Amino acid sequence: VDLVVSDDHRGLVNAIMIHFQGASWQRCQTHFVRNILEACPKSWQKQLHARLRHIFEAPDMDTARLLLEEVVQEFEAVAPRAIERLEAGFEDAMAVMALPEPVRRRLRTTNAMERLNREIRRRERVVGIFPNEEAALRLIGAVLMEIDEAWATGHRYLDMTEYWTWRQEQERTEAAKTNKTKKGAA
Repeated sequence: VDLVVSDDHRGLVNAIMIHFQGASWQRCQTHFVRNILEACPKSWQKQLHARLRHIFEAPDMDTARLLLEEVVQEFEAVAPRAIERLEAGFEDAMAVMALPEPVRRRLRTTNAMERLNREIRRRERVVGIFPNEEAALRLIGAVLMEIDEAWATGHRYLDMTEYWTWRQEQERTEAAKTNKTKKGAA
């Protein structure tokens, strides 16, 4: 696991850090925006929301940081609590920027997981009452297998080909740096 996306629940984030060591944590940008806008006066929410969207759609971290600075200057007088939240959570919400551009849009929020949970709940409501835990697990397993098959054979929600190519290149670069360091130390 390279990246885990979730909302900013301390217990969940701590569990991710313990059980997925080495993985980056991405704060869900949708939930982050909601948290920021909750602290913004209603009259400024629409403008701030548009500016936040520009930050999250930036092509790289340098551009995102420049846009962040502009938003901070523009809104800190009228929405100080919102800007405080933005600055405090910015880096966590931008972890996805370390990944290749084609996969960022799909991995910056928890939308895929929430959609999966809704589908499981929809199927569960059809059944109503399960006779035992095993029956519930069988239904969940069947739903997950259906979705996996649909993703593998039909429309791909996320094509990982470019990600794996990028990751192999990252590993080669890291190995080259390590070899260079070892040769220099010898």
